[in-house]
Amino acid sequence: MSRERRRWPAEAELTERIKELTCLLQMAQIAAEPGVSLDEILHQTVKLLIPAWQYPSITSARIVIDGQSREAPNFRVTGQTQRADIVVDRVNRGFVEVVYLEKRPRRDEGPFLREERNLINAIAQQVALILERKEAEQERAQLENQLRHADRLATIGLLAAGVAHELNEPLANILGFAQLAKKQCGVPEPVAGDLGKIEAASLHAREVIKKLLTFARQIPAQKMCVHLNEVVRESLFFFESRCAKMGIEVQCNLEAGLPPVLADPAQLNQVLVNLVVNALQAMPDGGALCIWTRAGSGCVYLAVEDSGPGMPPEVLEKVFVPFFTTKDIGQGTGLGLPVVHGIVTSHQGEIHVQSEPGRGTRVEVKLPAVAPAETEGACK
Repeated sequence: MSRERRRWPAEAELTERIKELTCLLQMAQIAAEPGVSLDEILHQTVKLLIPAWQYPSITSARIVIDGQSREAPNFRVTGQTQRADIVVDRVNRGFVEVVYLEKRPRRDEGPFLREERNLINAIAQQVALILERKEAEQERAQLENQLRHADRLATIGLLAAGVAHELNEPLANILGFAQLAKKQCGVPEPVAGDLGKIEAASLHAREVIKKLLTFARQIPAQKMCVHLNEVVRESLFFFESRCAKMGIEVQCNLEAGLPPVLADPAQLNQVLVNLVVNALQAMPDGGALCIWTRAGSGCVYLAVEDSGPGMPPEVLEKVFVPFFTTKDIGQGTGLGLPVVHGIVTSHQGEIHVQSEPGRGTRVEVKLPAVAPAETEGACK
């Protein structure tokens, strides 16, 4: 009998080690499965924790990351708890916690074994590694998506430039001959009216081609020192009466003392006009238009926000594609935001669009500011 008693602790200890190793092995297998989300890994890990502890029938567990808890159905906070922090890049992101739902006798660490402390620490470390890996995969996927989008825009830009150059010559001939024909003596009035329509259509087509070239950055910018707030004020002057008639409230918050930017003032004006026109077209029944500027980290920011219906994700991802438009025929060419993208990119800037259905749209433009040391030379 005494021999059996001496053997029992060793057997029990071996059983506990097997349970712990099984928990870690199964956790590694779950994390290694392709396509498994972080949320699923955490839920499965919570289930694996329970049988790995000494009293599984009264054990419960949870994993908390960034304030979000994945826990067993019967989890509740008790006085008998064991916890290990989840640390990623020296930042505490949460913890792994195991509790006993009923009081157990005191062992190495409260009612928990010394080996269970090692196990929960190892699990917390594994969760931290999985979290770090999943976030790296997500960041890589986002970067790859941005690269694909940039490559697609560059390809479309090359095509647009080629089409524009091919159309320019025949369009110039059509416009020129139409204007010459109008100047001839004795042209019947109906014919003169038709020639006028040809001239107007040719001029419109020339403007479209000009916008295509701007999108493709084939038109060199005449850059000089520009104060963004002045561009905003000058551009908004032309929209005041239109906004009043449409019942649109204009809120303009321009940060004083903005550093200048090195830019083509006409192209910056075109950027703002295109963004404002898009915003107004999104609010035919009235609403709020907010325009603000601010400085930060060597850059100047311009944002145009509307209270319109917003855009779903499938539309949002296509807003920089030329000729893509959700407007009715005759209401838009689908070149507004692509042209803005081309101008901003040619100025070494960035443009970001945020929109959700029912929550309006915000377009934010970021441009490099002229450094104080360079202002005197750049802004003569």
